[in-house]
Amino acid sequence: MRILLTNDDGIFAPGLEVLERIARQFSDDIWIVAPSEEQSGAGHSLTLSSPVRLRQHGERRFSVSGTPTDSVMMALRTVMPAPPDLLLSGVNRGANLGDDVTYSGTVSAAIEGTLAGIRSIALSQVYAREGMADSVPFGAAEAWGAKVIAPLLDAPFAPRTLVNVNFPAVDAGAVKGIKAVRQGFHDYARGSVVEGTDPRGYRYFWFGLHGIEHTPGHQTDLEAIQDGYVSVTPLQLDLTHEASLGDLAGRFAR
Repeated sequence: MRILLTNDDGIFAPGLEVLERIARQFSDDIWIVAPSEEQSGAGHSLTLSSPVRLRQHGERRFSVSGTPTDSVMMALRTVMPAPPDLLLSGVNRGANLGDDVTYSGTVSAAIEGTLAGIRSIALSQVYAREGMADSVPFGAAEAWGAKVIAPLLDAPFAPRTLVNVNFPAVDAGAVKGIKAVRQGFHDYARGSVVEGTDPRGYRYFWFGLHGIEHTPGHQTDLEAIQDGYVSVTPLQLDLTHEASLGDLAGRFAR
């Protein structure tokens, strides 16, 4: 089985090292194509106004001077001799839950794989304490990663769907299990924009991701993570709201 690994935290991210150790439990045919620098929050963006550069760091290991989407496209169209059987994106440093999947470069890399017809899984490690961005503990992801992936290898994936996995912010031994749950949603009404002044006296603004209250529904990824479970959520690329389609068709048929 050929596996492509990518992420949005960059080629040298510790989460990617964790993901490689997880992937090697299933195959030795591992290819890594990831952004050269962190691309968190890049979403499903594509570099169009500047050249993308490819650098090799070793056998089957490459970095791309662009987004996670660029990395997957380069892997499939330039780097790899044949398409992979599986794409794994992560392990992201931080949660990708609820509506945040729309911002996530980690999830978007899996989306790009899905568009290419490849079985794709996004994996993220939640962390609880502030000030830990450079020392996030990936113990839960490392211990439970293979346990989550193994049942998904022969599971039926509907066309244009992917799976989003999040590991809770607890020690590996404290994880209560794995739950398949729906996507939750956040309340961004109280999200913050932090204003400051740079050393040259110019104002700047920084989006604050802390302090945002969420409103989980019953049995969502948000609740599962809060309760200490690994969350597994199937996502679909078709964003059409079917319930509105008939009404709109009728309005424009008048």
